[in-house]
Amino acid sequence: MITIPYLTALSTYFSYGLLFAFGQFRDFFRKIFDWWQASNLQGYAPICLGLEDFYIRRLYLRIQDCFGRPIASAPDAWFDVVERYSNDNNKTLKRTEKISRCLNLGSYNYLGFAAADEYCTPRVIDSLNRFSASTCSTRVDGGTTTLHKELEECVANFVGKPAAVVFGMGYVTNSAILPVIIGKGGLIISDSLNHNSIVNGARGSGATIRVFQHNTPPHLEKVLREHIAEGQPRTHRPWKKIIVVVEGIYSMEGEICKLPEIVAICKKYKAYVYLDEAHSIGAVGKTGRGVCELLGVDTADVDIMMGTFTKSFGSCGGYIAGSKELIQYLKYTCPAHLYATSISPPAAQQIISSIKVILGEDGSSRGAQKLAKIRENSNFFRSELQKMGFEVLGDNDSPVMPIMLYNPAKIPAFSRECLKQNVAVVTVAFPATPLLLARARICISASHSKEDLLKALEVISQVGDMVGIKYFPAEPVKQLQHQHQQPGKDTIKSE
Repeated sequence: MITIPYLTALSTYFSYGLLFAFGQFRDFFRKIFDWWQASNLQGYAPICLGLEDFYIRRLYLRIQDCFGRPIASAPDAWFDVVERYSNDNNKTLKRTEKISRCLNLGSYNYLGFAAADEYCTPRVIDSLNRFSASTCSTRVDGGTTTLHKELEECVANFVGKPAAVVFGMGYVTNSAILPVIIGKGGLIISDSLNHNSIVNGARGSGATIRVFQHNTPPHLEKVLREHIAEGQPRTHRPWKKIIVVVEGIYSMEGEICKLPEIVAICKKYKAYVYLDEAHSIGAVGKTGRGVCELLGVDTADVDIMMGTFTKSFGSCGGYIAGSKELIQYLKYTCPAHLYATSISPPAAQQIISSIKVILGEDGSSRGAQKLAKIRENSNFFRSELQKMGFEVLGDNDSPVMPIMLYNPAKIPAFSRECLKQNVAVVTVAFPATPLLLARARICISASHSKEDLLKALEVISQVGDMVGIKYFPAEPVKQLQHQHQQPGKDTIKSE
């Protein structure tokens, strides 16, 4: 867990308190002015009551230019960011015709497949001509093509499971699957920092939900033991089933799941393991097969493997992999399979082609090179940020590295100053993170060259000094200077 320095926590609370006080002050006068104006909605209840949209109106709108920035190109290592302006103190933003060519440190383009690829792109274009952009149907009607069948077989073989089913949206994969596989009388034990899609899926299932401390197997075992002993609420009957839900790489922390210990505990107490590999599949492991490969866990010990195609594969959608019986059951019962339009055929072809590149089935070694590059880039960038004095979360090999900002004033300052120097970063704050734990989330790609990383480090270091987010003493920057002088001896090789 993150330990916040006392003075940092105090200043952050003070900043939010000040913003809240001024927001309430403005709302007070707003009510007075609105009282004199006639309303056209007599008899209607207001859609937003009281403080429901207070955070958006009085805090978020002040810095909304840092979010939702439109881009005008593919999300490659560099992309075009559309410039915007506001005439009403940031309440609304208007696009201009100007664009800025920026270094992309925000997209989940881990392996560089989001841009044009010599192997994938021609096949995607061919599938677009052959199948059209959409099936315009659900999977059970006319929405299953030969590409969908091929994709499911390809995914199952790639992750090491007997069968798989694919869906058109990654978020829906979690939120629609969990209510199907567990319901009333069941127990879901979820990591405290699991993604919102897991949270909503668990709530919609009707099962009892309990949370264990983030990535802490001993606390998981304590929660499991206590609830197995107590049984269901009120009746104390045995649970119908117990599912432990974890993620491979946590998207806001960059931490890798302690999967071997969690699997061992679940085996001990006969609980099912549900693994969300949205950010780990294709990005970690010697051959890109995710945390099971990275940590040496047998995929047979993970009952349900979930993942998305929106990160490493440069496409869209998600999958569930498991036993043939489980997948067959999901195809008969899951609303995302029965009622949602199937994944776009060109998107399916993109996934198939990218997996073939990763496995070397395209006849080249580009896949292995990409996997080596993302690992080297990530570890190099993380170590350099830590040497500069930034507080960086996450583990080695993870391409997600959050830089802690804490204070709300530092969120827009860091984002805007980086953009001025043509480096596009993503800042994250409440409600996506706890109130005190605002951060900038850096996502590294295999498409980033050594020069890209050095430029990013230089800009982030300058902005970090300006904004005041280097919370630790910095090490001498001899290594970084040495790399500027002798680029040929650097360990990060350009692809």
